[in-house]
Amino acid sequence: GRAVAEMSDVTGRFVLAAAVAVASLVMAAAARHDYGDALSKSLLYFESQRSGRLPYNQRVRWRGHSGLTDGLEQGVDLVGGYYDAGDHVKFGLPMAFTVTMLSWAVLEYGDQIAAAGEGAHALQSIKWGTDYFIKAHTAPNELWTQVGDGDSDHYCWQRPEDMTTSRRAYKVDAEHPGSEVAAETAAAMAAASIVFRRAGDAHYAHLLLHHAQQLFEFADKYRGRYDASVRVVKSYYPSASGYNDELLWAALWLHRATGGREYLDYAVANADDFGGTGWGVSEFSWDIKYPGLQILASKTNEDSCCWRRRT
Repeated sequence: GRAVAEMSDVTGRFVLAAAVAVASLVMAAAARHDYGDALSKSLLYFESQRSGRLPYNQRVRWRGHSGLTDGLEQGVDLVGGYYDAGDHVKFGLPMAFTVTMLSWAVLEYGDQIAAAGEGAHALQSIKWGTDYFIKAHTAPNELWTQVGDGDSDHYCWQRPEDMTTSRRAYKVDAEHPGSEVAAETAAAMAAASIVFRRAGDAHYAHLLLHHAQQLFEFADKYRGRYDASVRVVKSYYPSASGYNDELLWAALWLHRATGGREYLDYAVANADDFGGTGWGVSEFSWDIKYPGLQILASKTNEDSCCWRRRT
């Protein structure tokens, strides 16, 4: 009996020691992951991707002004915005999705972002994109969606400050529709309008909302795949999911931004036909918005029940 008791005591001490060791490892691992630093570096990345004339408070000092003649050949000012993925092309669809998600992050976690000292930087990252979208939306039914050529850009390794590749610009309009990019840009500007309204900039919020509403109407009235109108984008950001998900996504963001029942009614009425109530969705990305819009619908107080009735 004594041997058993001693064995039990040793086993107990071993288990306790192992538990303490595991807990120590977990705490050490957590201490090594500085998420505030990760957030700061993420926002610095967006500064390094800026195109156009850089501001005085640019923190990434090794970057300079670039793309200062963008849109000149087409007679429109397309200076600004973000380069894509370390390249020098400005692709409208992933850029707009990026701004939508940045805005959503601020709306959901704004207090935490501010507590990490990154609130102002987050707003600046959003505004750098929305300022460009205002420029690119040159008429109610006209949106410039790309600057540069992916093929020549990928063959040329150089700094954006020195680039010699094509800066041709491409647009969608009533005759050449692009519902995905128009609706995603509407979503981005609607989401950003909420951010800036909460930040106290009512004038800028109203301007963004005005563009968002026009772009949604354009995307819905003149329906068509944007990669059929801007064919050069097919090798880089083709629309596999089509534009129905972006139309629902934009409608829900406009409902959240305005409180307008018409946008909610649009989303609910089209949820089934546009694939918004399906469950077989494997990703949430610049192309496929279904998971995001379902989450957004579930967080919309009165209408989440309406959305569930459709499922």
